[in-house]
Amino acid sequence: MNNKMKQSICLAAGLAVSSVAVADTVKIAYPNWAEGIAMTHLVKAILEEEMGYEVELTQADPGVIYGAVAGGDQDVFLDAWLPHTHEPYWDEFGDQLDDLGPNFAYGITGLVVPTYVDIDSIPELNKIADELDGKITGIGTGAGITRNTNTAIEEYDLDLVQVNSSGPAMTAALKNAVDAKEPIVVTGWKPHWKFGRYDLKVLNDPKGIYPIDACKTVARKGFADEMPEVAQFLTNFNLAEASLLDLMLKIDDSDEDVSDVARDWMEDHEALVDSWIPRM
Repeated sequence: MNNKMKQSICLAAGLAVSSVAVADTVKIAYPNWAEGIAMTHLVKAILEEEMGYEVELTQADPGVIYGAVAGGDQDVFLDAWLPHTHEPYWDEFGDQLDDLGPNFAYGITGLVVPTYVDIDSIPELNKIADELDGKITGIGTGAGITRNTNTAIEEYDLDLVQVNSSGPAMTAALKNAVDAKEPIVVTGWKPHWKFGRYDLKVLNDPKGIYPIDACKTVARKGFADEMPEVAQFLTNFNLAEASLLDLMLKIDDSDEDVSDVARDWMEDHEALVDSWIPRM
């Protein structure tokens, strides 16, 4: 066999190995929450455009996500509110998951009102219960904030009921109320773009019903061994509040597909993105 033939075979073999690497698929599950949508699509853009992987996204409720990642049907979840808000899910599935660390360090949940509503704490909600039509506008039943809000209603003896919907439905109700300058209370959390769009306040919680968490990335057992480069990237991936808020607002403002907005944001923040990508 001459040298040229040997070189051709080696080149072909190299291309075959490369194509296998490029074809590696990362399965990421995410909830219908603003920060989860933003972070997940940004990670997808980086993995596909900068690191050569394929990414498959699945949207589901948090309980379903934890079970799917723990069972190996999904690889990664980027919006795990730990150690408190998602504690029941972690108690059930944590021994089948690996914690890859925080991607946002200071997650706040609670009851949120526009600043023009003249109260500052959760117990004061009873003063305006009639103005609120006796309701707290909530999100999905599987969210940790939903469980904590049920606890808050009981612990503070609120004359209110939680009306469950979804993240987008909650923000739509909030927008309608703010536009009309009407009172409303919603289950809210930071990071979320609504705090960059409206003047809002998180009501004081003297009984400490609503905890402070980190938004963490969790992966199925064995994922870091099988995809060490991706696992290291996800460990490095971390967004400051200003950056995440900017990304969420751009997504909310745009008529383009979320993936396109995330890709544009990635290209506009080259140095930050490069700092997350491991050199292995």
